[in-house]
Amino acid sequence: MKAFKAYFLSRLLREKIFFTGFVLLIAIWWLSHVVSRVSHFCRDFGGTSSILNAQRSTLAERPEVESQVKAALAQLDPAHTLDSARLQGELNTLASGFPNMQIDARPSNPTDEFSVHSVQFSVRKADWAALQHFYVELSKRTPYISIEQCSISADRTNPAQLNATMLISSVEIAK
Repeated sequence: MKAFKAYFLSRLLREKIFFTGFVLLIAIWWLSHVVSRVSHFCRDFGGTSSILNAQRSTLAERPEVESQVKAALAQLDPAHTLDSARLQGELNTLASGFPNMQIDARPSNPTDEFSVHSVQFSVRKADWAALQHFYVELSKRTPYISIEQCSISADRTNPAQLNATMLISSVEIAK
């Protein structure tokens, strides 16, 4: 350390200023990097803490949720529940008036008590009355069939016609 001090003091004033400025520049760059890493860590820590708190509260409510699920399943008639193939068949029947429809199966979500089957239902160039009729007929099958997501937009070529995309799900009681 003494050798460095002697070397530094033996330099010209402009070299001392240049070297000091260079060391300060490196120190500022290093500190900004440290501050960035610390703030990133704090954000991650806060996000992880909030996720863990949400998971704790969800796990604490597990017995209540399980009892609600069992009560709801007790009210369902197993004969009316639909597996994936029956859901697609039911939608084909309900949507028989649509000329441009498409039904794509999605992966099922099985649990111990029941399975949830989903399909992506798309229809192009439909009129509002036909979509309304489809919705009314589908709502008659509630709670066995439900619309999870729905997007309706006007067709670009003919704004009087509509394009609709729906995520439709059914529940099947595990036997």
